[in-house]
Amino acid sequence: MPVIRVNGDDFFVKLDGPATAPVLLLSNSLSSDLSMWDDQVPVWAQRFRVVRYDQRGHGSTVVSAEPYSMDQLGRDAVGVMDALGIKTAHWCGLSLGGMVGMWMLTHAPERIDKAVLANTAAYMGPVELWNGRIETARRGGMRALVEPTIERWFPEHFRQAAPATMDRMRAMILRTPIEGYTGCCAAIRDMDQRTAIRSITNSVLVIIGSRDPATKPADGELIVSSIGNAKTVIFDAAHISNIEQPKAFASTVIEFLA
Repeated sequence: MPVIRVNGDDFFVKLDGPATAPVLLLSNSLSSDLSMWDDQVPVWAQRFRVVRYDQRGHGSTVVSAEPYSMDQLGRDAVGVMDALGIKTAHWCGLSLGGMVGMWMLTHAPERIDKAVLANTAAYMGPVELWNGRIETARRGGMRALVEPTIERWFPEHFRQAAPATMDRMRAMILRTPIEGYTGCCAAIRDMDQRTAIRSITNSVLVIIGSRDPATKPADGELIVSSIGNAKTVIFDAAHISNIEQPKAFASTVIEFLA
């Protein structure tokens, strides 16, 4: 069942692991797709029913008219769960996926058990930053964004040491639909969950990258300080920490969810 209908739109999903195991729902970052979790799924699928989906406007999921909103992206996640008959699930989201996770925890907390929010922020200003990225995408396509994105995602020493991984990441960015990218940029631009997340009571793990230039350590620390039942882990990594530290990321999530 690779394509499901969510609120009348087509969403691309992948399911791994035992059908009777607890569900772990994964949510991808901006300008990525569900393949960003390929390093972790074989490990997690031994313990969980791993469900991945491409965000709206990304991968093989519908590219609808922009702009998008965090409310829309959150309702997409609820719709994926409904379409698959999932009542509750653990959550793991990185960057944009973590932002959607915060929406879930504040608007549909009964659907989430434990949540991992990795390399993310409750607010990401300024507005001009996101308007600039939207304009760059419209003028030059994803090719104009691929190298700046790679440089934000990974430190230079890792880029030099893992050329095959960098090629895989570049290909993933380049196949992101422009309208999906700009639509999700608008959702991030217009998001401010700093007050809402204070109501979260679920058990939450916040993963912070000590070298992250996009969602800085202070952004993660704000989330931790706002959620009463939150823990934190700091990786020696930049923004896409599950790619840079694949084994540590996989084991940390399992330890938290166990």
